[in-house]
Formats: sequence, structure tokens, C-alpha cells
Amino acid sequence: MKTVCPVPYNASDTILLGHGSGGRMSHQLIRDVFRAAFGNPLLDQDHDGCVFAVEAGRMAYSTDTFVVHPLFFKGGNIGDLAVNGTVNDLACCGAVPRYLATGFILEEGLPLTTLQAIVHSMQAAAGKAHVSIVTGDTKVVEHGKCDGIFINTSGVGIVPEGINIAPSRATVGDVVICSGNIGVHGVAIMSARDSLGFETALESDTTALNHITQQLLCTIADVHVLRDPTRGGVGTTLNEIAAAANVAIELDEAALPVPNAVKAASEILGIDPLYIANEGIMLVILPERHAEQALRLLQRFVESKNATTVGRVVASGRATVTLKTVYGNHRTVPMLAGEQLPRIC
Repeated sequence: MKTVCPVPYNASDTILLGHGSGGRMSHQLIRDVFRAAFGNPLLDQDHDGCVFAVEAGRMAYSTDTFVVHPLFFKGGNIGDLAVNGTVNDLACCGAVPRYLATGFILEEGLPLTTLQAIVHSMQAAAGKAHVSIVTGDTKVVEHGKCDGIFINTSGVGIVPEGINIAPSRATVGDVVICSGNIGVHGVAIMSARDSLGFETALESDTTALNHITQQLLCTIADVHVLRDPTRGGVGTTLNEIAAAANVAIELDEAALPVPNAVKAASEILGIDPLYIANEGIMLVILPERHAEQALRLLQRFVESKNATTVGRVVASGRATVTLKTVYGNHRTVPMLAGEQLPRIC
């Protein structure tokens, strides 16, 4: 009697439901796409998880899920965005990022060439950030159930002795430094969406910032807060910090590093640059006596050459963010209400 496999193996140049079965097709996908790109001794343990040695001290852990549309945009794609996003979350905890885990939800019909391009960009980003992708998972859903690919990245890092970074540490007298131009990533994403009919020469500034944070924390012992203002933009991130520390933060509109292309896009689309999603920049909050030293250090790096002081912590006992306008009056900057534009995660 001839034996027939109920789900026969098929070579395909697109993702099939069988790639998520856990069987032969799944193993081939892992071998030919993921392990071929991410291969390292820890991943090659070939287990459901990864066992690794850790340094003495505290650890940081972060996780994030990316559902950006479109998958590719000027300056990057969902893959390097996922790696850089989690690396930066760890770095803004004061940690030295070490290991990442990845979870992929793939849509039936996704071209394998698209998946391979994304995976290779993830490996390139991980190599640049000096982190290893050591374990992961893959699921496949029916056509139409996701936008091609969703990616979750989780990461662990080591927090060096003496480092204490937390939103609650923002203190009256601290200054707020923004490490780069505001809104660049979000506008790059918007311009890639055909439905908006909007074009710009801006490219996403997505990048890992851990090499910068490590230099900053080695040089200045009293950094209070580090945050990357991704979802919700600078305005929402500062509201989160103000709430955690119960302080009032005042921004100077004239000092905000908003490129002309971002200003133009914001005016056309009727949005505030303070709520546009960012990648590749961070907010640094520290005592004013360290501000000039921090700026000089940040401006030595290409990624933070446009670093500038944008505000200060002015009072305690009330959690507010205000903006001193170019006309000298003040307006409240509330937390983002409603849908973020554009969606990045």
C-alpha cells in the first residue's frame, strides 16, 4: 500500500501555510532563511530556547512588536527597525544590549525573496549593534490576516554597576536634550504610503544608539533619564516622563530640531511634529551642569550630530508639559489622544 503524506512538501517561492506547520517545510524555512542569516553558536544549540552565560549585576529586558506598513521605506525596512527598536529600548534603560529573540508572523503568499531581504537587514543591524539573535519563532497565517509580516523582538542587556536610569529621576533643574531631528522617520513612512499621495526626500533615521549611550554613561555619571520617543512622538514621551517624576517640563519651540521637510509635511497633513513617530533619536535628561559636556559628546557621533537642548524641568508637584512658542506665550502639550500617524508598531 502506497503511503501518501497528507501535507506534501512543495518547493515554493512564497510562504505557504505548510511553512507554519512545525514539520518539514517549517524546518526548511528555518534552515534556509533564518539560520542561514542569523547563524551563531548560541542559535545553533537548536533548542526551543537559548542558554547563555550572564555577567554579574542587573539585567534589562525589553520586548516590542512591529507591524509597520509599508514593509520597506526610504532608509530601512521592518527588519532593521525591529532590531534597532529593541536595542534602543535596552540602551535607554542604561543597559549594554547582548541578545535578541525574534518572533515572526508571516502571511501566506509572502514572497520568500521579501522575507530574505528583511532577515538579512535584521542580521546587518544586529551586527552593527554588536548583539546576537539567539532564538525565535515563526507562525504562518492565512492570506489577508496580516500585512505580509509582523515581527516581535525581545532583548536582554547588562546594566553596568552604578547606572540608574529611570523616568522617575527627572528633577527640577534638569535640562532636556534631543539627540537629533524630530519627525524624520514618521514622515519617511508617510511618504512611502501610496494612499497619502505624499512625497519627500527624507529617509528614515532608524539606527541603533547603544554605542552612543554607552559612551555617554561612561563619561557622565549623573544621567537621569534616557528615552527614545517612538510611538506618540516627543510630546507623548515627555508626558510619560513628567507623570513618572511628577514634574513640569517646558519646551522651547525655537530650539526644537524640526527639519523644514517635516514642518512642510506637518502643515500639509495637519499634524503636530511633536506627535510624529521617531526612530534613531533619544531624549536625554540630566542636570544642567552636565549639559554642555553631554552635547559635545553627542555631537561627535554622526547619528546625534544635531543634538540640542530643547527644554528643562521647571517645577515639581504637577505633571505637565508646556511649550514656549516663538511668540513668547505658552501652550499645553498633552499626551497624544487617538490614532498615531503613522503607525510604526
